[in-house]
Amino acid sequence: MGSGGATTPGEREGGVKLVGYNNFVRHNPRSDKFAVHKFHHVEFWCADATNTFKRFQHGLGMTLVAKSDQSTTNTLYASYVLQSGDLVFAFTAPYSRKSATAGEFTPLRHYRLDEAYDFLNCHGLGVKAVGLLVDDARAAYEISVANGGKGVLPPLELTDAATGTTQTIAEVTLYGDVVLRYVSGSFGGPFLAGYTPLPDSPAISYGLQRVDHAVGNTHDLVKTVEYIMGFTGFHEFAEFVAEDVGTVDSGLNSMVLASNNEAVLLPVNEPTFGTPRKSQIQTYLEQNEGPGLQHLALLSNDIFHTLREMRARSEVGGFEFMPRPSDKYYKELPKKIGDTLTPEQYKEVEELGILVDRDDQGVLLQIFTKPLGDRPTVFIEIIQRVGCLREVHEPASGTVVGTEQAAGCGGFGKGNFSELFKSIEDYERTLNV
Repeated sequence: MGSGGATTPGEREGGVKLVGYNNFVRHNPRSDKFAVHKFHHVEFWCADATNTFKRFQHGLGMTLVAKSDQSTTNTLYASYVLQSGDLVFAFTAPYSRKSATAGEFTPLRHYRLDEAYDFLNCHGLGVKAVGLLVDDARAAYEISVANGGKGVLPPLELTDAATGTTQTIAEVTLYGDVVLRYVSGSFGGPFLAGYTPLPDSPAISYGLQRVDHAVGNTHDLVKTVEYIMGFTGFHEFAEFVAEDVGTVDSGLNSMVLASNNEAVLLPVNEPTFGTPRKSQIQTYLEQNEGPGLQHLALLSNDIFHTLREMRARSEVGGFEFMPRPSDKYYKELPKKIGDTLTPEQYKEVEELGILVDRDDQGVLLQIFTKPLGDRPTVFIEIIQRVGCLREVHEPASGTVVGTEQAAGCGGFGKGNFSELFKSIEDYERTLNV
């Protein structure tokens, strides 16, 4: 059961105020404190990297592209890297405390066994690092720390022995035990210098392209948002309060932060209280034993193909999805979305259990997996954005060189939150949480 009073938008002191979806006006002040390009990778920490990466490889359709383990003379940890398009996942697990040692061929020499075991005991399977490609990781770290960011890893130089190229990484706390990892340098591999490439691995892809947004849960939304904005300069891209997205039983408050180019989107959620049932965000915070990364939204250019492949494996080692929406939801969908989707696509949407929403710019198709591990914590969202194409100009001449899709096209599923929450509530009742 929930407890306390419901959060009131804008009631806290400070520079950031919650005003709700209807009152929020999007504005990009281009306030980044250092140059940020895009998501570079996401690293999961787990107890068994071998079995975990194989499950994600099978369930998401990703190719094994690099590794670092005992076979490459890394005797501290095992780590495997998957890639699909611009999407890069790494899975890292510690070796035994009684025998593991850092050696010449350990790429991440700062990796600490005690920290890894503490992370796993506290959180279970979870995201440890969200990597960002930046112009200069050293400068990004120094600027972040000077502006209130909590330094975790000072700039570390990595060298790729095969090519002689170098890479700099540095880390600051994002929220909880999750770090924001800055990456820069001439190394062109998929993950980090020092990992062994695997060019002969069988190519696998179900069509996933990249991380669209990475969502965190925290106890205090405004405090966390002010902290992240303070050291990165990111601006607010969107926001939702409980009245915008909640159900009778539960809800959340949420703010979406964005980089200058809006290729990096970082929504942050907090639970609301005073409702008949505990917020799903509060359940996450309890089960994760603190703040952390709740879910990753992965972009596909053909969500129907991606989901057919994923659903075909849901019962044989892949990922299961949250229960499908009601028949009424699909019956009313064409009135809500219009002719952006064809009759055939509406049929596929219902068949595959996809949720659809739109904003004043475009359409969002989305679906959510069940939790990825034993705890009801981290999960994955598969999305496709439709519309919002704009011209791309060559900076010097102004010549049109192509088109690109505006960030956040179609929104973040505000119109589907109630349907999603009902689904999660039904699922949690089966878990007695």
